[in-house]
Amino acid sequence: MEVAEANPEEWAVGFQDECWWSRVALPTLSSFSEEKKPDRMIQRSVAKDDPEPKAISCYGLYLPRPLGDMWLRFVDGRPVSSITTQFLSWCCEELEGLGKKTLLLIWDNASWHISKEVKRWLGKHHREVKESGEGVRIVSCLLPKQSPWLNAIEPKWVHGKRRVVEFDGLLGSYELADRVCGAFGCPHHEHLSIPQEVA
Repeated sequence: MEVAEANPEEWAVGFQDECWWSRVALPTLSSFSEEKKPDRMIQRSVAKDDPEPKAISCYGLYLPRPLGDMWLRFVDGRPVSSITTQFLSWCCEELEGLGKKTLLLIWDNASWHISKEVKRWLGKHHREVKESGEGVRIVSCLLPKQSPWLNAIEPKWVHGKRRVVEFDGLLGSYELADRVCGAFGCPHHEHLSIPQEVA
C-alpha cells in the first residue's frame, strides 16, 4: 500500500468483489416520511413464468484514491473464473487509458479468484506486460478468509442496495442493472458472459 500511495501517477489501488442484486429481496432500510404516512416496502415475488432471473450478479472494482470511482460490469449468469479474467482484462484496459502501470488488487478468497484458470491468466498477463512494456501489471493481495469488513467495497454494496430499492412494483433485470449503474454514477456496459460453444 505504501508503494502504491507513494506513486499515485502509476499505481491504482482497487478493492474487487462480486455482488448479487435481487429483484425481490428487500434491504434493511430506514426512511423519514410525513406523520402517519410511512413508506411501506412490500415483499414481491416473481411469477413462475417470468423469464428473467430473480437476481443478477455484478463484478465491481472500487478505486478509492485518487479516483474514488466504482467500476461495474454485470454478468449473464454467475461469477466464474472465465468471467473473472474478462473483468480483470477490462479493468486493465481502462486503467491503461488513465496512464496507470500497476493495479494493487485487494480481493477475497472466492473460488473464482484463486482458481488455476485465474492464476494461469494472471501469469500469462504478467509475462505479456513485461515482454511488451505495455499494459497494466496486477499485484494480487488476498484478504484473510471470512473478513469482508476489510474490503472497502462491501459498504458500497450495502448503500447501493438501499439506493436502488423499488417501493412500487418489480424491476426487470436490465432495469435493475441500469438503476445500480446510475446509483454509482457509472455507465451500464455490455454484460459479461461466457461465449456459447458452437457444436
